[in-house]
Amino acid sequence: MATVIAVAGKGGTGKTLVSALLIQYLIDGGRGPVLAIDADPSTNLDLTLGTSVDETVGDIREETSQQVSSGAFAPGISKPDYLELRVNQALMENDGYDLLAMGRPEGPGCYCAANNMLRQSIDRLSKSYKYVVIDNEAGLEHLSRRTTENVDLLLIVSDPTIRGLATAERVSQLIHELKTQVGHIRLIVNRVPRGQDGEPVLLPHLEQFIEDKQLRLAGVIPMDPLVAQYDSEGRPLVQLPQDSPARRAVEGAFDSLDGLV
Repeated sequence: MATVIAVAGKGGTGKTLVSALLIQYLIDGGRGPVLAIDADPSTNLDLTLGTSVDETVGDIREETSQQVSSGAFAPGISKPDYLELRVNQALMENDGYDLLAMGRPEGPGCYCAANNMLRQSIDRLSKSYKYVVIDNEAGLEHLSRRTTENVDLLLIVSDPTIRGLATAERVSQLIHELKTQVGHIRLIVNRVPRGQDGEPVLLPHLEQFIEDKQLRLAGVIPMDPLVAQYDSEGRPLVQLPQDSPARRAVEGAFDSLDGLV
């Protein structure tokens, strides 16, 4: 059974950076194979990893729906078997990991049956991997739709603001209202200003907020100009040098998770 790790948080906090470096961390540690699921409709995990996606699960759903409604669906194969075949065809194979992009959300039609069959296909696919890493969209929609059966570890990424941390708290609260079962929840705060010694420093009122809201902090990531530079140049963030402040901090956060990763 795969260990499922989801990365969530409001938009622009660095979820994809954390997701990509987590995938690389698992591969470098010999803990592959990893199934990477890009559950954000903007679909940029592939660029961060240095690969590309040709087709998404959303494309498959739309294509299948159109075939069924027009009467052009191929005879001789059941819809669940067809969708499972198409999901496997959409899987991008790479060294140490495979990538599946969820793509656009549902259109105006009814996709309940197709979504349920796709979810079952992805659940079966996940069982072939040691780890599944989900780069989630900001609204937690794919978690609430149960893209996977359960989540062993949820990493919530926030920026160093009260507003960002309040969003992280709401995400944590929302998890308890969803049918998806989450084993552990941890917080990572990104783009934290660095002190005179170069280490990231959370302001006291932010530390107090985290303590008051009982958010379990896994680590803080400093502001790192290399991340902005790589983003602007379109370079994969997994190629950040090992000694870059952001990469060292992210990997330090993973190391602190006491066997959860």
